[in-house]
Amino acid sequence: MYTLSKNLKLTAFIFMAVGAILFAVDYYNLPSTTEEVAAMEAAHGDGHGGGHETEATHDNGHGEAAAHGETSSHSEGGHEMTPEEHNEHVLGQYQNKPWSAIYIAAFFFFMIALACLAFYAIQYASQAGWSPLVLRVMEGITAYLLPGSIIMFILLCLSSSHVNHMFHWMAEGITDPDNAHYDKLIDGKSGYLNIPFFLGRAAFFIIGWNLYRYFALKFSKNQDEATDNRWHKKSFKAAAMFLVFFIYTESIMSWDWIMSLDPHWFSTLFGWYVFAGMMVCAITTIALVTIVLKSQGYLKQVNDSHIHDLAKFMFAFSIFWTYLWFSQFMLIWYSNIPEEVTYFITRIEDYNLPFFAMLGMNFVFPLLLLMNSDFKRVNWFVVMAGIVILLGHYVDLFNMVMPATVGKSWSFGFVEIGSLLFFLGLFIFVVFRSLSKRPLEPKRNPLIEESKHFHY
Repeated sequence: MYTLSKNLKLTAFIFMAVGAILFAVDYYNLPSTTEEVAAMEAAHGDGHGGGHETEATHDNGHGEAAAHGETSSHSEGGHEMTPEEHNEHVLGQYQNKPWSAIYIAAFFFFMIALACLAFYAIQYASQAGWSPLVLRVMEGITAYLLPGSIIMFILLCLSSSHVNHMFHWMAEGITDPDNAHYDKLIDGKSGYLNIPFFLGRAAFFIIGWNLYRYFALKFSKNQDEATDNRWHKKSFKAAAMFLVFFIYTESIMSWDWIMSLDPHWFSTLFGWYVFAGMMVCAITTIALVTIVLKSQGYLKQVNDSHIHDLAKFMFAFSIFWTYLWFSQFMLIWYSNIPEEVTYFITRIEDYNLPFFAMLGMNFVFPLLLLMNSDFKRVNWFVVMAGIVILLGHYVDLFNMVMPATVGKSWSFGFVEIGSLLFFLGLFIFVVFRSLSKRPLEPKRNPLIEESKHFHY
């Protein structure tokens, strides 16, 4: 039986406290008036925030300028913003920055828990014989799903209440033809992109995901005390139904919560692209938690073959993610349609370092470290690769969100580090606290003996 140590609990709380302090310090130093923006840009030689042109940008602060590739109310016929308009535009981007940092960190850890739940369901639906010894690890990680999804829903509600202006399509007057902020393209999507439907979908998804987790855990507990396999059979049926529900809702969730930040742009591969990133992060987390527990004397029957299998999944989904990234990028680059290419142009030009660093961390690094079969059995190799993969996909999420919400006014500072540390501490506390509530080895899983003798 695993016991949550005081040191680990203290570490989690320290992460949360330090994260909150770093966030507060940077938040306090962000500009709050247009005069402060002007002074800041003068001091930095008008660095982030660029010039006054509005092509290929949109005002995420107040919804005044149009989205990528569209002309705004201040740029018709090539008209440039006045300095006052520009400063207000940049101020809106700075005001979005802390919200975006929180949103990215919250979604990152939430998506790990959700994808881990899907991977857990896959084990039952496929009747996998290798994985029963690590099912409790998966159950522990999915414990973060409930608090993580509640946090995400609160953030979505705050955006819908105009507490922040991350979602451009939520701007007031954006679908009113008589309003100066009217956007014809967004108005055409208003049947789908409207706040009541948006929040209704989010609530439906979150309830569905958490209901499956509740019943999956209940069936697992009942199977431990049962004298036959009827609860295992129920787990199988529930997993099969959940996977159908998940594959649809995950795609729609990725459109709603990530892609709609750029409401003029869309990709038919985006749902799969987000799915691949979610899965590789979840499997990597399972591997890291398993190795940590094993190093502390738990999960003694987990052997190198189990770690090898997890590392194979890490490698496979890293390659799958790369395939989807390249497919999306290549098709958009080749077709060269202005409404599509601006998505990558803004990221390559304004986010050059994180854009290419993300490719190296998510493709080149896993390819070099995990291609060799022997390396997949070396714990410290898997840990090193796993840390890089997780950081790489955080940067990938950063690249998906920040260009749409803060434009050129981005940086990586205390608000980003603080948000990441806070949610990391919360994630560690919730996951390891959940692991301490049940024995780490299932008692009556019909495939447990096969898992104990899993070698190749």
